Amino acid sequence: MENYFTILIDFIGTFAFAISGIRLASGKQIDWFGAYIIGLVTAIGGGTVRDLLLGIRPFWMLDGRYFLTTGIALIAMLLLKERLVKWWNMLFLFDAIGLGLVTIVGISKSMDAQLPFWVCIVMGTITGSVGGLLRDVLLNEVPLLLRKDIYALACVAGGLVYFACQYGQLSTTWTELIAASVVISVRILAFRFHLHLPVLHSIPPKSDN
Repeated sequence: MENYFTILIDFIGTFAFAISGIRLASGKQIDWFGAYIIGLVTAIGGGTVRDLLLGIRPFWMLDGRYFLTTGIALIAMLLLKERLVKWWNMLFLFDAIGLGLVTIVGISKSMDAQLPFWVCIVMGTITGSVGGLLRDVLLNEVPLLLRKDIYALACVAGGLVYFACQYGQLSTTWTELIAASVVISVRILAFRFHLHLPVLHSIPPKSDN
């Protein structure tokens, strides 16, 4: 049952990330196929990098449902575009939900490979944030990962809570739920209250004198 729960949050996260990618592509004069590719890259990019680092075949090569899920996200966006554009906060929520759920899937799969906890947290962060990084690069945006927004750090916080729950011997289902909720909450609260790390200001060149 717990394994099925991990699979469920994986596909919900895929759908949420695909929606966020397609929404951002909608303002770039991109055709439907291009929007689908952006949504797909956002949804599977981080997991692909994770699997390559783990030395295993990327997950989407073994399950075509990720392509189908992205297609459903595109259809939903086409049918509800006007409403979704107005509901900007809801679209931000989709990105936050995708971040939380996919991060936990990355941690879970890394644990299956019997990696140290800190590597699992790194892999979870890669899974959650690299898809958005690739999306922003393809759309010629400054990657959200590199801005002052708390994004990857939310994944790290969720990862630490994940292993704290494991130490407390909570079930896998509750551990994943709590850790994903932490990632989502940190991301939303940081955005709502404008919390961020200090910005690195430009360093003046050294004077020749």
